[in-house]
Amino acid sequence: MIRAGRRRAAGRGKRIAALASLPVLPVAWFVALQEHPPWMPAAYLGYLLVVIVVPGTMFWRRLTGGVGWFSADIVLGTAFGLAVEALLYPIGMLFKMPFAALLMPALALGVWRALPRRKLPERPTPWWSIAGAMVAVGVAAAWFVRVGSRLIPLDGSEALRPNSDAPHNLALAGEVTHHFPPRVPYADGDWLTSHWTAYDHIASVHWITSVPLDVLTHRMVPFAWILLTVLGAAAVGMMLTGRAVAAPIAAGLVVAGGDLVAWPWAVSDRVFADGPFSLGQLTNPPQAFSTVLLLPLIAVTALLLRRQSPKTRGELFRLYVAAGVLVAALALTKATALPVYATGLAVAWIYLTVRAGRLNLRALVLGVGVAAAYALTFFFVLRGAASSVRFDPGATFDSLADRMGGGSAVPVIAAVVVVGWVMPVVGALLIKRRVARDPMVVFLLAGFVAAVLGASLLADRGETPLFFVRTGFMFGVLLATWGLGSLERRQYWMAAVALAIGAAAIYWGRYRSDTSCTASNCFGQGLVVALVIAAIGIGVFGLVLRGSRRTWAVIAVAVLVGTTVSPTVASVRKFASPPLTSYASIAPGGIEAARFIRRNSGSDDRIATNVHCHQARASHCQTGSYWIAGYAERRVLVEGWSYQTRVDDTYPAGVQGPYSDQEQLQINDEVFSNPTRQLIETLRTKYDVQWLLLDARVSAPPKNLDKLTELRFQLGTVRVYQIYPPPPENPFPTRTPSPTGTPTQTPSFPTSPTSTSSFPTTSQPPGQTQQTQPFPTGSLPTGTLPTSPTGSLPTQQTTTPGVRSP
Repeated sequence: MIRAGRRRAAGRGKRIAALASLPVLPVAWFVALQEHPPWMPAAYLGYLLVVIVVPGTMFWRRLTGGVGWFSADIVLGTAFGLAVEALLYPIGMLFKMPFAALLMPALALGVWRALPRRKLPERPTPWWSIAGAMVAVGVAAAWFVRVGSRLIPLDGSEALRPNSDAPHNLALAGEVTHHFPPRVPYADGDWLTSHWTAYDHIASVHWITSVPLDVLTHRMVPFAWILLTVLGAAAVGMMLTGRAVAAPIAAGLVVAGGDLVAWPWAVSDRVFADGPFSLGQLTNPPQAFSTVLLLPLIAVTALLLRRQSPKTRGELFRLYVAAGVLVAALALTKATALPVYATGLAVAWIYLTVRAGRLNLRALVLGVGVAAAYALTFFFVLRGAASSVRFDPGATFDSLADRMGGGSAVPVIAAVVVVGWVMPVVGALLIKRRVARDPMVVFLLAGFVAAVLGASLLADRGETPLFFVRTGFMFGVLLATWGLGSLERRQYWMAAVALAIGAAAIYWGRYRSDTSCTASNCFGQGLVVALVIAAIGIGVFGLVLRGSRRTWAVIAVAVLVGTTVSPTVASVRKFASPPLTSYASIAPGGIEAARFIRRNSGSDDRIATNVHCHQARASHCQTGSYWIAGYAERRVLVEGWSYQTRVDDTYPAGVQGPYSDQEQLQINDEVFSNPTRQLIETLRTKYDVQWLLLDARVSAPPKNLDKLTELRFQLGTVRVYQIYPPPPENPFPTRTPSPTGTPTQTPSFPTSPTSTSSFPTTSQPPGQTQQTQPFPTGSLPTGTLPTSPTGSLPTQQTTTPGVRSP
């Protein structure tokens, strides 16, 4: 009895210790987002818990039966809830119901009660496993505070100097918030032929919580997805290995692991690593969201392919439903994610078919679903748009060499980069032989190889193939986790020392590199130094231990995995500078002007502008301007029309192709150079334009523009004009006497095309902005709405009262 009491007390102590580490999550959340008013992170966190976490976990456990740990089910269920939300939001928008995500708790309750219940086999998660994962969460929060939250400035003068990625993402988020099906918001007229599902979550949160779109797009949502990636890898690692020790290993590798980036600019410039802690993840929401969705899909794939326990037809059907939801969401999110997964699945199907001597139907059905989802996405979402990706082996390495200042030793560069990409897979060498027959080992290996081959053999001007590697990064993390998680308890101290040796080797190699790589020999210099130190460390440590062949394998593999410690950790100590341009790509006063239009317009209002180039008055016009559509959350007739690659100071000197509708572009530009009543009426009636935004850096304001329209806002170099219908030729017609002596006709007043009534007396839902008051007939008023004096910068604008859009 005494022993039983001690065991119960010890169990309660472990549960208390585990629970004590859980507050790390909310604390990390609020600390990382401390620059914003507290209500914003609190509102997002409340939305996530009520709309995503609880319903998603209920969906996940009813459909899949769970993975054996309740803690893992919560994390994977949260990711599954995001997939359901991503598919539900566009359906709601088709019926003008942007709050459709609020139906998820009711849907989850219905699924929970409708599907048959069964007792789920579960194991408690040890306190040290949860605590280890929380340490990784703390490191992720520290990185985001120090680096991630500063790479895309939201305020101040630096906010005017982004590359084209951040405004482009904001423009797509604004488009999905207000319209469905989406069109190209910065060149209105064409359907959007790119993946947009990642922005569904941003738009849904914006509608329900009123948190501004730029805060969600550049801060809260990326940080939430980084945390979900860390915890999701821990959950899938536990599920694949069947051991709780895999959770802290996987979470730690996501935070600290990466590739052999041997050049110092990976820390000092752009954090150009291939893990979740990179500029590519922060400025590419589809890539970050695809990583979140990929993890539960891998878990469902394991439940289908492993056959660890017999399943009824109903259980198999529910697993296929869960996989179908995730595959559909992933197909709509990122073009480089599903091919990597599909390659791993195809190889696993061949392996299972050959090993069993008969067709494996489970993998085949899953593969057919993947092919169908990809085909439907290509024809109905991308509308058959031709991809700019081409088969060009080695072109990616040429591009990397050019970014490093040029170099002739491209094969050396390719070898260094590929070795760095492949290095995390050496962790698979520690997987025990009997476990290596698991089809998931084959699946992960094939997917990782496909990712490396895709980045090596394909090319694109925007370095798109590199996202194959960023997708394959999770495959490498899970393989390394599987290998390290297969060790015996007494071997972990050896692995820890060996990992430290590898980390010290790669950091010494980077330290020995020049601060600026301009010659081809520096590409391999850091790697050679690191590998020599690693080899010496393996030999010395192995001789000291005098262990068995397995001990030598553990030391060698752990040292090599340790060399993949990425610049993520170093960037916490040494801040990575934001990728800002040397010029203001956003006009001074432009953000305020765009927000003014958002507050005083309807969601279907359209803007015309003279801004097309990323840099005003540049010798080569890089037509990558998207900030007006992003901050105004309104469609622009013609702003930018090229998004083949990032536009910044490193952009090629070539000029993009001409706009597809030259007549439309000519009319648009002529309004800002030589406006006439006829031109403005053509914009208003034919192209449905209600607003003009002029940047004086591009062209000076025409003298008669404020006579034909009304100047509504002026700040910095930006002016905003509103277009009204012309007054009738005879606003007060001659009265015709009637027999009774009373007039038979009364004056009529035209109404604004953007409004059918006066100001509403009740508030409107978030995202709907108030229409401006139409002016009656006669000459356009100039004194009703005060504007700032020409030539001076006002400190405060007086505007028409209206309901602010969140």
